[in-house]
Amino acid sequence: MIGSLSPARRTREVAALPGAAVDVVVVGGGVTGAGVALDAASRGLSVVLLERTDLAAGTSRWSSKLVHGGLRYFAHGEIGLARESARERAVLMGATAPHLVRPLPFLVPDAAGRGVTALAAAGGRLGDAVRLSVPGGRGSLPSTRRVPASDVGRLVPAVRPGGGGVVFWDGQLTDDARLVVALARTAAAYGARIVAGATVTAVGGGAVHALVDGAEVTLRAGVVVNAAGVWAQRLAPRIRLVPSRGSHLVVPAVRLGSPSAALTVPLPGARSRYVFALPQPDGLVHLGLTDEPVEGPVPDDDAQPSDAEVAQLLETVNQVLTEPLARDDLVGAYAGYRPLVLPESAGSGPGNATADLSRKHLLTWDGPVLSVVGGKLTTYRAMAEEAVDAVVARLGRGAARSLTARLPLVGAAPRVALDRVPAPARLVARYGTEAPSVEALGPALVVAGRSETVGELRFAVRHEGARTVSDLLDRRTRIGLVPADRERAVSVAEQVLAEEA
Repeated sequence: MIGSLSPARRTREVAALPGAAVDVVVVGGGVTGAGVALDAASRGLSVVLLERTDLAAGTSRWSSKLVHGGLRYFAHGEIGLARESARERAVLMGATAPHLVRPLPFLVPDAAGRGVTALAAAGGRLGDAVRLSVPGGRGSLPSTRRVPASDVGRLVPAVRPGGGGVVFWDGQLTDDARLVVALARTAAAYGARIVAGATVTAVGGGAVHALVDGAEVTLRAGVVVNAAGVWAQRLAPRIRLVPSRGSHLVVPAVRLGSPSAALTVPLPGARSRYVFALPQPDGLVHLGLTDEPVEGPVPDDDAQPSDAEVAQLLETVNQVLTEPLARDDLVGAYAGYRPLVLPESAGSGPGNATADLSRKHLLTWDGPVLSVVGGKLTTYRAMAEEAVDAVVARLGRGAARSLTARLPLVGAAPRVALDRVPAPARLVARYGTEAPSVEALGPALVVAGRSETVGELRFAVRHEGARTVSDLLDRRTRIGLVPADRERAVSVAEQVLAEEA
C-alpha cells in the first residue's frame, strides 16, 4: 500500500528517532504541517513530522469542509487572496485530490432579501471572473445564475416558498481530516517519517527534544518548521495570534428537506459573513459558521460551541425557513480554533474583530525555527510551498521548485478514472482508487443506521496511522460528530484495535 502508515512502520521510525539528523523537523500534523512535510520530502529533503496527538487532531478537522474561492475576501479588498484561493481550489479539484472535492451549489434565497441576493449575484460573478483567470479554473465550476422559485424549492425544500434566488458554486471536501491523512501518507511515500504521539518540548542549538510514547527523545534538524497552528506560540512566543472560535451545529438533513445545495443566509449586521447549512454525504447538515474571539491561552482540549453561538446560528438560518429549527433538532455540534495573525499595524491592542482580520498567513524565522501560521485550509499547499522555498534557501539543498501543484495524493485520479473504480461511490469519494482495498476488508456496518464499515476501521489501523478509538471514530471516520452514534460505535472500534494489534 502506497505510503502506508502501518503500526510496524511507526515502530521502526520511533526506534530510529533518538540521535537522528534530518534536514527538516515539522512540528504539527494538521493540514499545514502535512503539506509542508509533503512539499519538503518531494523536493528530496529528509523529513520528520512530529504530532502531539494524531493527524488532524486540531483545527484541521473542525472546518466547514469547504475548498472555497474566497468570495468574502472581495469585501475586504483582498483580491490577491481571493485569486490565490481560486487557484488552489482548482489545483485540488483538478490535480491533487479530485476524489475528495466536489462542486457544491450555494443558494442565496430571495427570502433573505432582494438586496442580499443582488449582492450575492454581483459577488458570485466577480468570483467567476477570478476563477476564469487562474490555471485550471475554466470549466471547473458552473457560473453564477438567478434561479426561479421552483429551483429554490428543489435545492433546499425547507426555504419559505414564493421567491427565487441566486446560485453560485464552490468546492466541498468529503472530509477535511481525510485530506490531512492523504497528505501525510503521500509525504510518507516520499520518505517522510510521520510520528504521531510525539510532543515537542524544546528546540535549540539545532536539537529538537520530544516526548514520544513516554520516552525523552532528542534529534537534530537543519530547520524546524513550526506548523502548530493556534499553539504555535509555544515554540515562537513572539508571534502575535488572535485565535477565534468557529462553531457548527449538526442536524439531520431531512429536517431541511434533504437539501442538495448549501443554504446561505447573511448574518444580520455583517458585511461579508454568512451562515451556511451545508449538506453532507452522510444524511446530515452542518450549520455554521461563527467567529468568536478566544481570550487567553488556547487549551489543548477541543473547543465547544457556546450557548450564544448556538442561538445565533439557529436564529440566522430560521429567518428563511418555513419551519424553524430548534435546539431539540440538533444531533451534534462542534467547534475549532482559527490561528488568525494580528497584523503589525494593529499596535499592541487587540486589533479589529476576528471576523475582519485577514486570512493571510505569516511566515517568520526565529533562529532555526520557521513558523508558518494563519491562512486557510484551501491555501495550505501555497503556504507549504512558500515555507519550503525558505527552508531550501536556508539549507542550500533540495529542489528549488515545488512539485505539489501537480502531484496527486494517494487515492487521487482523474474523474473519468474515479468513475470506473469498482467500489461503492461513497468509498470512492473518501478513498479514491484505494476504495476496493477498503471494501475488501469488510462490508459490515459499524453501527446500524450509518454507512461507515468495519473495513474502514481496519484500513485506518493498517494503513492510516490510527492507534486509538478517538483516531478511528473522530478523525479517520467522523462518526463522533454525532455523540449518540459514537457511543454505539466504541465497542466495535475497540474490537478492531484489539484484532489489528
